Amino acid sequence: MANPNVKIQYNQIFINNSFVNSVSGKTFATINPANKKTITNVAEGDKEDVDLAVNAARAAFQPNSEWRTMDASARGKLIYKFSELLEKNKINLANLESLDNGKPYSSSLLDVQLAVSILQYYAGFADKIHGKTIPSDGPYFTFTKRQPIGVVGSIIPWNYPIVLAIVKLGPALATGCTVVLKPAEQTPLTALYLAALSKETGFPDGVINVVPGYGPTAGKAISSHPDVNKVTFTGSTEVGKLIMEEAAKSNLKRVSLELGGKSPLVIFDDYDVNEAAKIAHDSVFVNMGQNCCAASRTFVQENIYDAFVKKAAELASNKKVGDQFDANTQIWPLVSEEQYNRVLELIESGKKEGAKLEAGGSKVGDTGYYVYPTVFSNVTDNMKIAREEIFGPVQQIIKFKTLDEVINRANDTKYGLAAGILTKNMDTAMKYMDNINAGSVW
Repeated sequence: MANPNVKIQYNQIFINNSFVNSVSGKTFATINPANKKTITNVAEGDKEDVDLAVNAARAAFQPNSEWRTMDASARGKLIYKFSELLEKNKINLANLESLDNGKPYSSSLLDVQLAVSILQYYAGFADKIHGKTIPSDGPYFTFTKRQPIGVVGSIIPWNYPIVLAIVKLGPALATGCTVVLKPAEQTPLTALYLAALSKETGFPDGVINVVPGYGPTAGKAISSHPDVNKVTFTGSTEVGKLIMEEAAKSNLKRVSLELGGKSPLVIFDDYDVNEAAKIAHDSVFVNMGQNCCAASRTFVQENIYDAFVKKAAELASNKKVGDQFDANTQIWPLVSEEQYNRVLELIESGKKEGAKLEAGGSKVGDTGYYVYPTVFSNVTDNMKIAREEIFGPVQQIIKFKTLDEVINRANDTKYGLAAGILTKNMDTAMKYMDNINAGSVW
């Protein structure tokens, strides 16, 4: 059950199946965003700590090590056991996630369940990684065999800490790699709890290592380390560019980046206005807008624009403010002071540039990092709030006339993560899907 006074058991660096202090002895505070109070002080990893973690991961990946010689089916069973321990400890994990991140306990519990499902998927995947047999000219044949790449440096953000930790760990473990994981400095607690569960699971020494710390130090050390074979990062575009640069300058390690978004949701006048407003509301305000694929640019066809704006404003207004352990909470805090200030700054820019404020538009008291769900209408494509990723509870409603027009306007962005469409016309939906520049289309 939800418990705001959950005991903090793990706040050190996890290397080679042991919790240790940082080499420098430094720590940093992790903050409860609902009241701005320190939860605990966490060991601050730096380059020296990353070196130790990478050395441990490299040793675990040696040709004759326990991990490298483990059968794929045994690896799958170990990952499944890990998922069972997550399930068994879901209440502790959800409490920690809510305390550290600010999201409601019910949402954190769903995140833990999703993490369990992801691990179980990769447990089943471990012995199904197949190569190919390829016909060749003459009395020959060629075959390919998929091999683990080696040490994977995984750097995760703060918006879905436990889900994204498992999204990184699952495929790396299933394929037989070893991992050095750096959680976001805002939300390190569940990653450290996962580290303890990985030891209880029985993963060999050095397979999973967790180094909390800051991006410019610990994150940079992972990205530039010559013994890291791949780095995978989810987070901002700005940081993604730095990681790719460090990876190229060091050993040309492989890089996987999942970065920011300014996703368009296009709503046509053949769709029910009330239903569309509800879908659009959920698409942008999920996790208080702290979602990389949030549909923050809401394009609405002109015939239903006014009715949509009215309904959108109603949905965003009169919500209950509360902390993350109140079951009735509908407005919860943003993750940090930095994020809080950025969102408020962008809201002010919308007001100054002439967007019409329909709901919200301000902070909620001074107790924590709370911002009212905010809706702007009369937004134009050149406004700052329509160009930049806000990563907060702010919806921009933009009017359009035709399909061709809205495709061009939706594509006028530096982002390309996701997009959505609401229409009853399949031809419209397919043309939109074929022409929109986005990796996922809903």
